[in-house]
Amino acid sequence: MWNGLDLTWPWNPIPLTGLVLLCLLYGLGLSRTPKSVKQDTPFKKSRVVAFITAVLLAAIVFLTPLYTIARTQLFFAHMVQAVTLTTFCAPLLLLASPTWLLQPLIARPYVRPVAQALTQPVVASIIFNITFLFWHIPGVFHFALLHTTLYNLELLTFLLTALLNWWPLLGPIRELHNITYPKQMLYVFLDGQPLDIYAFLLVFSGVVLYPFYAIPPQLGISAFADQAMAGALLLLPGLIDLVVMTPLFFLWLAQVERKARIDDQKRYELADAQAKMVEAEHQVGESTET
Repeated sequence: MWNGLDLTWPWNPIPLTGLVLLCLLYGLGLSRTPKSVKQDTPFKKSRVVAFITAVLLAAIVFLTPLYTIARTQLFFAHMVQAVTLTTFCAPLLLLASPTWLLQPLIARPYVRPVAQALTQPVVASIIFNITFLFWHIPGVFHFALLHTTLYNLELLTFLLTALLNWWPLLGPIRELHNITYPKQMLYVFLDGQPLDIYAFLLVFSGVVLYPFYAIPPQLGISAFADQAMAGALLLLPGLIDLVVMTPLFFLWLAQVERKARIDDQKRYELADAQAKMVEAEHQVGESTET
């Protein structure tokens, strides 16, 4: 115990097995990549770092006392889990996956149509937001707290739908997220609105939505203060959205500038060609007269 917090390490075999299998599959995929592919697209060590970081963060979410506290004592701890999985683990896993690692799976005829449908920006955003908000309906959330398997399923769906949600921005297979920079910025802005509204509700409603936690009196916080802190933390992804939008904006400006330079070059070449044609016709006319 520390300030009344239960620091018991949970025995959570299903998430542990899932993380081990994920590591094995990732390592196997890297080791079996054809040499020709590796030569054409060199593998970046930063991808391995991203994968290891994502796995470590997921382990903290599922396998440490944070898991115990999130289910019994603090709603804020639960929100730490949710934000960690959706805002950090999901994009890191996508960044860790080169195109050639996922291409054989996506290329399968029965996988590709499903992947194309689920990674459409509107579809991905709706699935993620509905999933997140559904699990936080007070009755559903309380039932999940009481059942380990269901609570694990809740966290897993956060991660899986967040992967879909990040795909239009970071998906390693370009043809599945080929949208323009302005559309990406619009997607980032609109996608975060439902959770921002929910976060403001947690902070400013004045009503305790989740009176299911045994908050240690040593912490000196009320149930609503715990809920408000969780809501404030949930606003963090909104700040991440601003961070994501900034490079997208500058990339868009660079793209516009490149296109303008190409158009100017084409106009210059066309004008030059027309001038040469006029000059040639003029010379032909002079030679004919003489």
